[in-house]
Amino acid sequence: MKILITGAAGRIGSVLANFLKDRFTLRLADLDTSMLTRYAQGDHEYIALNITDVDACHQACQGIDVVIHLAADPSPQAGFYESLLDNNIKGTFNMFRAAKDQGVRRFLTASSVQTIEGYPLDSQLYANMPTRPHNLYGVSKCFAESLACYFGYAEDMQSVAIRIGAFDDSPAEEEDLTARDMSAYLHPADLCDLILKTIVSDKLGPFTILHAISDNRFKRLDLTETKALVDYDPKANAFERNHIHFHDNPHDSNPPNKGK
Repeated sequence: MKILITGAAGRIGSVLANFLKDRFTLRLADLDTSMLTRYAQGDHEYIALNITDVDACHQACQGIDVVIHLAADPSPQAGFYESLLDNNIKGTFNMFRAAKDQGVRRFLTASSVQTIEGYPLDSQLYANMPTRPHNLYGVSKCFAESLACYFGYAEDMQSVAIRIGAFDDSPAEEEDLTARDMSAYLHPADLCDLILKTIVSDKLGPFTILHAISDNRFKRLDLTETKALVDYDPKANAFERNHIHFHDNPHDSNPPNKGK
């Protein structure tokens, strides 16, 4: 199986390339190829790719079985005309179009918790809930999900939108997280496990939304369907990472003090 990763030099792409390098043949694509070879050595390809160039997208997809599309402007503060229109809207369409035309069988696109961040912070969110973006970056990821749905059902290319939570690319650092970030926390090892299982899963339909957060004590995104579809088994817990513990055993002989 040959896999194309766009945005392979980014925070997520570099971690994922390093994880997948011994499992598949990779074609790693990014605007800056000088950043690629340090992440995945071996019999892999490294190509420069500007996703706003549709012809270049077609060339990148030639001979590819699975696309993992990560290339985008990842900033929640990104401007629409300044960046999102070209990079997240046109660029994402170019990659879907090229992948379908080149015979790619499965397309994984990076969506985001920002597609539904407009719901109250005390809500747990499900894949079948209407999107409610809180910023234009979230709007651009709603567009990516809609493209995945269109190409899955209308053009018969199996498409998966993975809603990525608060990805932590330096989990050894013990910096404090906000309550929101703990509920949406995503450890790199859990994301890699999810994507690997999504690549090989035989349970997926034409279009699927998967939720990518860790096994946090309180979860912003519901994981029930994701676990069922791809046998996702996350291990990290942001609340333990931040040394926040809960008293769950009613038979504990030494329970914590209760507030009066």
